[in-house]
Amino acid sequence: MKNRSEKDMIISRMNSVQATIGIIGLGYVGLPLALRYIQVGYKVLGLDIDPHKTRQLMSGKSYIRHIPEGLIAQGVAEGLLQATTDFSRAGEADALILCVPTPLDRHREPDLSFVVSSLEEILPHLRAAQVISLESTTYPGTTEEEIKTRLEKAGWTVGKDIFLVYSPEREDPGNPRYNTRSIPKICGGTTPACLEAGLALYGKVIDRLVPVSSTRTAEAVKLMENIFRSVNIALVNEMKIAFMKMDIDIFEVVRAASTKPFGFMPFYPGPGLGGHCIPIDPFYLTWKAREYDVATRFIELAGEINTSMPYFVVQRVMEVLNEQGKALKKSRIMLLGLAYKAGVDDDRESPTYKIMQILEDRGADVTYNDPFVPVIRPSREYAHFAGRKSMPVFGDYDLYILCTAHHQYNDIHPEMLGCPVLDTRGFFQDLPGKVFRA
Repeated sequence: MKNRSEKDMIISRMNSVQATIGIIGLGYVGLPLALRYIQVGYKVLGLDIDPHKTRQLMSGKSYIRHIPEGLIAQGVAEGLLQATTDFSRAGEADALILCVPTPLDRHREPDLSFVVSSLEEILPHLRAAQVISLESTTYPGTTEEEIKTRLEKAGWTVGKDIFLVYSPEREDPGNPRYNTRSIPKICGGTTPACLEAGLALYGKVIDRLVPVSSTRTAEAVKLMENIFRSVNIALVNEMKIAFMKMDIDIFEVVRAASTKPFGFMPFYPGPGLGGHCIPIDPFYLTWKAREYDVATRFIELAGEINTSMPYFVVQRVMEVLNEQGKALKKSRIMLLGLAYKAGVDDDRESPTYKIMQILEDRGADVTYNDPFVPVIRPSREYAHFAGRKSMPVFGDYDLYILCTAHHQYNDIHPEMLGCPVLDTRGFFQDLPGKVFRA
């Protein structure tokens, strides 16, 4: 009866909005989730290794552009939001939700160090009757192999005195149609009791929950979603290159094909993949599939095409400059847009960085403009770019490259720029001699 009462106690505290929710990782996933819990009336304990983030939050400030400060300030003032770097406070929470990065290492293999280190930080402070939920995208089996085994080694019985679920994040920063509340949420439990606890954890804050049979299934769902996008983006990128040779505008083709009310879903080409999901997640399955002697050829081919797109853009740069009688070396090039998608300040894995690197390696003088990224932040792969500042759009340049379709660029007319524009997003109207596609 004791074990049942622990599960029932969790569910009761969740349903009555009396629970304290711990969010580990206060970035693009964790912070919106924390604010959603605050909206409903839960107390939230935010845990992050970055003291700048915790100080900003406790001052009522936002460090993510599309997240307004009003709810943060209100949550702090009402005592519903606390943010700290002190992981020893994990025992205060009735649930702990891990929203930490799962990048690839330099060999393009899964790097679970953030998940493992976060778990190791909280393990000594866990108590009975807590729910632990992993939201970070990962390969099937991670929740059981990496988290469940460590919990059991520490003496906990998963499904009886502590409850473990996997519920993948589905955030889409900058999307005005869908938010944390309205995006249906997948949830898989290690045991049936874990699933019950997990559904109670999210039941008051998400409009629709989608329970699945296991954590492995839930992990596979997230990979399926992102691999679907990666493969289709690769397809349209490949078609763009083929159609360009035939003097056909891929963007016009996609727009026209989109009028079919069934059997077609539009995907759009670009300069490469960016963000925390699509460039990374497919390789989690590729890596895991090798354990089962399965060759994921579609995934690997899609990855090959998508990662080659910055090189295609640079090839087009050289062709356009050549038409102007100029060489790439010493040419002055302005990149419009550093964020990986329009309307956000998220520059993680942005293909613009790769384009910048290739151009500079080949002797070009490169600057960038992005209204949402005023200064380049440190990163593992492009640490040498850190500190560079966004420059004014208008200047003495030999070529502009539109990399990100920010709406702020709507007021730019190619005729005003004084040199050609290479458009990788189909953003500008086709003006022969002024706008070139890439």
